[in-house]
Amino acid sequence: MEQLAISSAEESSNLNRIHSYPLLRYMGSKYKLIPWIHETLDVLDFNSAFDAFSGSGVVSYLLKSMNKKVYSNDFLNFSSVISKAVIENQSDRLDQGDMLKLLDLTVDSDDFIQKTFDKVFFTKSDLIFLDKVSHNILSLSSKNKQALAYTALFRSCLKKQPRGVFTISGNLDKYNDGRRDLRLSVREHFLEQIKIYNDVVFDNHHENITFNLDVFDFSQKMFKPDLVYMDPPYVPPSDDNCYIKRYHFLEGLSKYWNGEEIMENTKVKKIKKKFTPFSYRRTAINAFDQMFDKFCESTLVLSYSSNAYPDLETLVSIMKNHKENVEVKTKPHKYHFGNHSTVSRSKVDEYLIIGQD
Repeated sequence: MEQLAISSAEESSNLNRIHSYPLLRYMGSKYKLIPWIHETLDVLDFNSAFDAFSGSGVVSYLLKSMNKKVYSNDFLNFSSVISKAVIENQSDRLDQGDMLKLLDLTVDSDDFIQKTFDKVFFTKSDLIFLDKVSHNILSLSSKNKQALAYTALFRSCLKKQPRGVFTISGNLDKYNDGRRDLRLSVREHFLEQIKIYNDVVFDNHHENITFNLDVFDFSQKMFKPDLVYMDPPYVPPSDDNCYIKRYHFLEGLSKYWNGEEIMENTKVKKIKKKFTPFSYRRTAINAFDQMFDKFCESTLVLSYSSNAYPDLETLVSIMKNHKENVEVKTKPHKYHFGNHSTVSRSKVDEYLIIGQD
């Protein structure tokens, strides 16, 4: 009985951790839906979970906080780096010695960021800092520490960039509404974010694993999770759902643009878009069918929105081809994306479509 009481107290403590997880200004983030997602998942029977499109890492972090063995994946490298920092990493934190290395601006580093993004993003001093700290991150003693430093740097860049996306460049004074985030330098943000991310690292006593793969590259031989949580890009009614367009700077930064082709004709120096069949009407339905089939031996949980294609009826029909019992949970939700006075606010119904045998 005593051991059970200790375990229950530990579980309660772990679940409280999710409230301290840093909010990333990330398109389609489920951050505000986490209590509802937890309530839904908590009644399901599973010990391991695969978060197939981890994005900002918040659902993977919820699963880790629920004491599940977590496999976290995203086809974007910077998203997988975030998961490595806070999901796979169980104990590594950045200490004073690490900070001395990271903040050493006397190192002889490349000046790629300064040259490429001059008058595009950030001030000259910010760009110099990004070149130096990118060089210094690689001198840290473990991959987990490197991932933690990168993750702090990603959030620093998002906070410093108006509207939290990398689609606007040049003179950004018109977006400057006096917010503290815009007044601080990237270095000042970085120091704050290191403390924040150090605090969210914890050990849930499972060997959690991070991947950077296309969801269709997985096989049953790699692992067999009890539950698969899927939050793919949505085909929107207008505009597009291109994460590379909005976060290309973070994707490039995560690998110092090694292996990435910069589109020199674009004002913001975008990198080439990565293809996913979930982004197009002509391929989305078949993509869902293939994904459900690939993971049909697991409990399936699809997160989706009423303002996307295909519609709920179609998705339920597809899932019923692979699972005997399909249940839909619905919650009204309002997305807030951006920070300016005319920010788009989209009222939708959020769905959790659950398939079990």
